[in-house]
Amino acid sequence: MVRRSLLVLAALVLALPAAAQERSITIASTTSTEQSGLFGHILPIFTRESGITARVMALGTGQALDVGRRGDADVVFVHDRPAEERFVAEGFGGPRRHVMFNDFVLVGPAADPARVNGLRDTPEALRRIAAARAPFVSRGDRSGTHAAELRLWQQTGIDPATGRGQWYREIGQGMGPALNTAAAQNAYTLADRGTWLSFRNRQDLRIVVEGDTRLFNQYGVMLVNPQRHPHVKAADAQRFIDWILSPAGQAAIASYTINGEQLFFPNAAQAEPAS
Repeated sequence: MVRRSLLVLAALVLALPAAAQERSITIASTTSTEQSGLFGHILPIFTRESGITARVMALGTGQALDVGRRGDADVVFVHDRPAEERFVAEGFGGPRRHVMFNDFVLVGPAADPARVNGLRDTPEALRRIAAARAPFVSRGDRSGTHAAELRLWQQTGIDPATGRGQWYREIGQGMGPALNTAAAQNAYTLADRGTWLSFRNRQDLRIVVEGDTRLFNQYGVMLVNPQRHPHVKAADAQRFIDWILSPAGQAAIASYTINGEQLFFPNAAQAEPAS
C-alpha cells in the first residue's frame, strides 16, 4: 500500500512540469531583437507577470514570417512593414500593431575610403561607396535590415549586384556576423542601432552615417492565425501581445539600456499611419 502511494505521488510530481510547460509560446523574431539583448531583458518580466514562458526563434524577418506562415510559431515580431502587411493580407496572421522603433546606422572603417562620414543622405553615401568600390557587407538574408538596405540602394539607381563577389559581399547571415565580417574586412555595412550598441568586436568600425529619416526602423507584432493553424496557442500568444503593447510592456522596452543609452523606443500608442 505504501509502495502504491509512493508511485501515485511520483506520477503526480512528474506530471507537474509537463503541465507547466503547456504555458509557453514560440515567438518568431529578428536577430536584432535577440542579439541586442532586448528579449533577455523583457521576457523574464513577462514570464513573472503571466506565468508564460517564451521561446524565441531569432531569424531574418523574411524567414521569421515564413515560420509564421507554416504555423511553427505563435507570434511574429519583426521589422519590415511591407512584408508584414503582405503576411496579414494573405491571411496568415494579424492584426499588425506597432510595438517600438529605433533606427539604422551606416557603419564603416575609420579610414572611410568612400568619404561618407558625417553625411545625412544615405543614398548619396551608398553612391560614393559604389563609386569607390569600397567593400560593403550585405546581410543578404531577407531580413528587415536587408530589405531596408535594398530599398536604399534602389533610391541610388545603382544595382549593387553588379559588384557582387567584388566590393559587394553578401553573407546570408544575421546582424552580428555581418558586423564581425565588416570589422574583419574594413567594410561598410548597414546595422540596426540596437545591435550596434551591444556589439563588442568593433575594431576599426564607427558610425559614419546616421540621422537620415530614411533610416527609421519600425517593429510590429502579429498573432499567427489560429484558424489556419489550430495548434497555435492563441490565448497565451495574445496575452504576450497584449502585454508588450500595454504600459507595463512598453515600460520594459524603454528600460532596456546599454551604457545609459536606450536601444528601442516604444510607440504602441501611436496611431498606425498609412503605408
